[in-house]
Amino acid sequence: MKKILISKFGDSSVLELTQAPIPTPASDQVVVQVESVGVNFLDIYQRGGAGVYQINLPFTPGVEGAGVVVEIGSGVNYLKVGDRVVWAMALGSYAEYALLPGEKVAKVPDEIELRIAAAAALQGMTAHYLVNSTYLIKPGDVALVHAAAGGTGNLLCQMILEKGGRVIATTSTSDKEKIIRETGVSDVIRYDSQNVLQEVKNMTDGKGVDVVYDGVGAATFDDSLASLKPRSLMVLFGAASGPVPPFDLQRLNVNGSLFITRPTLANYITNRQELEMRMGEVFKLITNGKLKLRIGHEYALAQAGEAQDDLAGRKTVGKLLLIP
Repeated sequence: MKKILISKFGDSSVLELTQAPIPTPASDQVVVQVESVGVNFLDIYQRGGAGVYQINLPFTPGVEGAGVVVEIGSGVNYLKVGDRVVWAMALGSYAEYALLPGEKVAKVPDEIELRIAAAAALQGMTAHYLVNSTYLIKPGDVALVHAAAGGTGNLLCQMILEKGGRVIATTSTSDKEKIIRETGVSDVIRYDSQNVLQEVKNMTDGKGVDVVYDGVGAATFDDSLASLKPRSLMVLFGAASGPVPPFDLQRLNVNGSLFITRPTLANYITNRQELEMRMGEVFKLITNGKLKLRIGHEYALAQAGEAQDDLAGRKTVGKLLLIP
């Protein structure tokens, strides 16, 4: 089979297309013939090997995908050969066949295409835990969502609106603004030409927002903190512009006894039951027409480096997929 292998940390040039035997599962594992793979910023962070993202070399990247089960370990009794499945936060997806922990995969309903399942897994479940578990959005809550035209940002906007919240979205271009408004968001700030903090204050009569969802990191962090109401929550769930430098916690006091959290999906799908619950809720929103996914581009496995570069360079809109 073909797979991508990383033997040293670095830029996209370290993504090497190689040949390998189809894996054999241990008792708690399954082998899946991969049909579609999600490309994520996490893949890029892991490829670079920085800090907490460093993985023992060599490894096959990719933490999200969908496909069909072709072999099952003796201890896996809740799946069968031929099942259509999806997974997230399970390494090794950039391959024609993936060896996965049985606990990390969930079944895909017949009415959901596998490419849609792959596009929905990581970002869909991330948006789900952010608005249901990290901070429970209630009718009337006001949320600031950065990079709202991006994969997770766009799904966040849709889920917040579906729960009766109000979204103030930020983005950088007129094309991206149009995409955001198509989801039903009426309050959009263009950070390429507007002052984000001032616009947030104007849109909230000076009060600020109840929660900030920030997947951008260093470039937006200061404005995010300053946009909050007293005793409100800053949710830093990504670092697309780079990690936030160390800062004085006293700033949380000065700005109104604020709260801050740095969550990750892995801690919100800690067992198969939680994985199936979150993925099931995302699938339900899709089938009910309440959650619409936008697939930006599909690449061959050999184009994995190009896909990651396009994602990092913000050259695309919507979910990027690899098709092995």
